[in-house]
Amino acid sequence: MSTKFQHPLLRIAVLLCALTLLVPANFGKLQQVDAATARQAENLGRGLVAVKVSGGVFVSWRLLGTEASSVGFNLYRNGTKINSSVITSSTNYLDTAGTTSSSYYVRAVVSGVEQTASSAVTVWSNNYTDIPLQKPAGGTTPDGVSYTYNANDASVGDLDGDGEYEIVLKWDPSNSKDNSQSGYTGNTYLDAYELSGTLLWRINLGKNIRAGAHYSPFLVYDFDGDGKAEVVCKTADGTIDGTGAVIGSSTADYRNSSGYILSGPEYLTVFSGQTGAVLKTIDYVPARGTVSSWGDSYGNRVDRFLAGVAYLDGVRPSIIMARGYYTRTVVVAFDWRNGSLTRKWTFDSNSSTNGSATEGQGNHSLSVADVDNDGKDEIIYGAMTINENGSLLYNTGLGHGDALHVGDLNPSSSGLEVFKVMEDTGAAYGAAVWAAESGAIQWGYQTGADTGRGMAADIDPNYAGAEVWASNGVGLRSITGTLISSSAPSSINFGIWWDGDLSRELLDHTWSSSTSTGVGKIDKWNPSSASLTRLLTATGTNSNNSTKGNPNLQADLIGDWREEVIWRLADSSALRLYTTTDVTATKLYTLMHDPVYRLGVAWQNAGYNQPPHTSYYLGNGMSTPAQPSIYTP
Repeated sequence: MSTKFQHPLLRIAVLLCALTLLVPANFGKLQQVDAATARQAENLGRGLVAVKVSGGVFVSWRLLGTEASSVGFNLYRNGTKINSSVITSSTNYLDTAGTTSSSYYVRAVVSGVEQTASSAVTVWSNNYTDIPLQKPAGGTTPDGVSYTYNANDASVGDLDGDGEYEIVLKWDPSNSKDNSQSGYTGNTYLDAYELSGTLLWRINLGKNIRAGAHYSPFLVYDFDGDGKAEVVCKTADGTIDGTGAVIGSSTADYRNSSGYILSGPEYLTVFSGQTGAVLKTIDYVPARGTVSSWGDSYGNRVDRFLAGVAYLDGVRPSIIMARGYYTRTVVVAFDWRNGSLTRKWTFDSNSSTNGSATEGQGNHSLSVADVDNDGKDEIIYGAMTINENGSLLYNTGLGHGDALHVGDLNPSSSGLEVFKVMEDTGAAYGAAVWAAESGAIQWGYQTGADTGRGMAADIDPNYAGAEVWASNGVGLRSITGTLISSSAPSSINFGIWWDGDLSRELLDHTWSSSTSTGVGKIDKWNPSSASLTRLLTATGTNSNNSTKGNPNLQADLIGDWREEVIWRLADSSALRLYTTTDVTATKLYTLMHDPVYRLGVAWQNAGYNQPPHTSYYLGNGMSTPAQPSIYTP
């Protein structure tokens, strides 16, 4: 029997699936699952949200990937059904009689029969809710520099198995450093919060993990299929888990006089998402080895880390850890199963099989998707793609860059596409689109410059598929390379599905150089005037990562398929979670049950944050997407 079904319980489940397994979805709906293709997914609740608007109360909820798209809903206010007929064409509703004192729950309707009621929710007074935080105390570095903390990157997972998301938040000290910058930093912390603001635990990564955008990507995902997410990241001597237990030596200090950590043991740790306790710690792979073998001797390129989640067997998730992308590149896959953390494979550009041509091809982020339609995920590591077994699928040779977008960007062609920008001024293209399966370049634009920003989203309904744009003269182009306008949107950051239509809106910040802060915003591109219209100014919030202007997190966290966005308050006393209040007639499964999108949320915090994309084309003129092939633990 294949090793991927060795676990007794999973083997039983697979045998049952082969005989037509009926997996219960939330609220009583039964769904047939094909064991050959079904992926483990989160057993989510309805995610019901109600918001007071000028015309009443806007209410929205999830359609789960384990349900038929024909499932209808009845909506109840204060215990009384308010819709005259079953809601079948959407998963949102404007209750014109609703007030701030109303309470709502929803029931799925299957074959005319109401299912179990969702949890009841009260009404938000605004289109946001604040999640209180417990800010760590600042400190002073060995060279006498004081520092404070800001709420930084976040991720989500169902940490306690209740069907709703909790937030894992990274705290960033004010003296965090890019790898190219010398100097001591404060410690990095990871906190877990309920959406109500209840602090579940705090992990202190300790003095031997340097703070900055490239040092500590963290994964929040249910890797062992028990219905509760784990937290995985790189640790070191002195890391303190959520229960107060210390990993390794509590007194070891490997920082050199420049603040870099270039010696001492490195670990990979799996933490319990529920308690923050260490479940397993092993030596980190890829190991540091000789610092200069990564491209420099002072500590810049050796500590460039990325991380992600991939379904390498097509059924269960694996941990992806990576080190290096400017020169030497090592990508490693691990499984967390039955309390054991085991290595599956290692891809190393130093090996004779891969060769030196695979050096320097990585980006400041990665992506994960099944690019060859075999049911198993590949790792799109910048300009090259690695197979599910750790072999090289292809290498475009276009080299390192910042922004990377992978999804079904062109509905007129089969398969997925990659849009990427390049940093090398001598690269063949500063921006290019290629077939994700083969690496065949479909078109490119030579900029002759470090093209640092690039974005892909359907923002113009006059052109099929996503539009792409980038800095340094690329302009706004169709996915096939047609120049739409030399005046591209000034926002080249994140995209977000926010209002009621199928176009994607633009998520960014307004940057102030005088205060070195950015205020979150959402804009909509107007194709006729080639200009942006403001939809939301997130007054009182700040963006993350300096001019990068990232939110803490962007994902389909609650409500229907539209996305939410989280920014920190200016003083980091809370996270502010915004949701849309626009009615839409479009009915889609929650994006968190789409395989490419959910994995995009998992890797969003790695390196230079990038927005998630879906496995199907989501935009103007889209076809009805297929039901995801998933099962829930």
